[in-house]
Amino acid sequence: MLQHIEKLKNIATAPERLIIGLMSGTSLDGLDIALCRITGNGKSAVLRCEEFTTIGYSKELKSAIQQVFAKQSVSLDSLCLLNAQIGHLHGEMINQALLNWQIRNDSVDLIASHGQTIYHRPSSLHQIKSQPNSTLQIGDGDHIAASTGIITVSDFRQKHIAHGGEGAPLAIYGDYLLLSSEQEHRTLLNIGGIANITYLPSNASFDNVICSDVGPGNTLMDALARAYGDYDFDKDAAIAKQGSVNESLLTQLLQHPFIKLPLPKTTGPETFNLDWFTSQLKAVHLEDISVPSQMATLNAFTAHSIVNTIKQLPEFSTVYISGGGIHNPLLLENISELLARPVFSTNKLGVDADAKEAILFAVIANECVAGNERAFLSNKRNQPNVSMGKVSFPS
Repeated sequence: MLQHIEKLKNIATAPERLIIGLMSGTSLDGLDIALCRITGNGKSAVLRCEEFTTIGYSKELKSAIQQVFAKQSVSLDSLCLLNAQIGHLHGEMINQALLNWQIRNDSVDLIASHGQTIYHRPSSLHQIKSQPNSTLQIGDGDHIAASTGIITVSDFRQKHIAHGGEGAPLAIYGDYLLLSSEQEHRTLLNIGGIANITYLPSNASFDNVICSDVGPGNTLMDALARAYGDYDFDKDAAIAKQGSVNESLLTQLLQHPFIKLPLPKTTGPETFNLDWFTSQLKAVHLEDISVPSQMATLNAFTAHSIVNTIKQLPEFSTVYISGGGIHNPLLLENISELLARPVFSTNKLGVDADAKEAILFAVIANECVAGNERAFLSNKRNQPNVSMGKVSFPS
């Protein structure tokens, strides 16, 4: 048996694994790095997040990604270079984090890398009957493994698509294993660039879980903030609080066909972007309303999209929020007001709201290496019972 195969076997059969989960979302703000100790697998898995950090992207890298992100026509030269560059950079960021935490690279069993999404096109969006669902994440796992010396599991979404799923949201797999409850119906709402929900009925089988994108999270607000000035996002909703919601514009935005699609469904900035928003302003002849009022209306649109979906769920549930949107106080206020009940951070469940997505990919990598085929038995669309991830060895 080759040495690296034997090492992977030993990792898989060990009682616990130390796994670094990585997440770089559509907000393009940087790389989330979560160091997770996971004991066991499946529903018996126990996870402890021992360290967490976010390392920001440089303005130059953000600009380079934006040149290929969510665009139908891009430079293949730029795309090819970025695939290697991001993989190597993520490896160097991990090395720096481990150095800061005073943890040796060879003490880490696995890296779980989501990669950087640059395009997401399920068949519900591309409408080409002869073509399957598709999605593309860059930041090659071999470069991460070579840079860190750590076995890397990456490119999770392709297996999901190969078995008939849309490649998203994958949160369902980790949410089901870590955060199911026997006593409480829970809705886990993650507000990243795109917002998604996982509905976990109490004491439910995987077949009873509902997971879906619901529409824009931060992506439209972030895009408007960048266009408005030298901002990456609307910090503390400062821009939105200077304006007021335009009801005519809000009504127009809520007519988007995606909002009316049945669950589950997936989307991305390819659908919800500044060009689309500008077209909606023109449609209702509101090109001249102030940017703060545009931002306030986008904030309300995001909240309505989320709450409309939660109200479709079979049972009343407690809502727990994670992701960057949790730091937007106006958005949380709007969601709570529309639901007519309080919402909570996933911190209340013992899961860091900022680290949650990175943690969930560590869980998926743990299942890939040490799980079993009975963890996710399901007959539902977009919930294939699969082990996801491709393994890259350091040498």
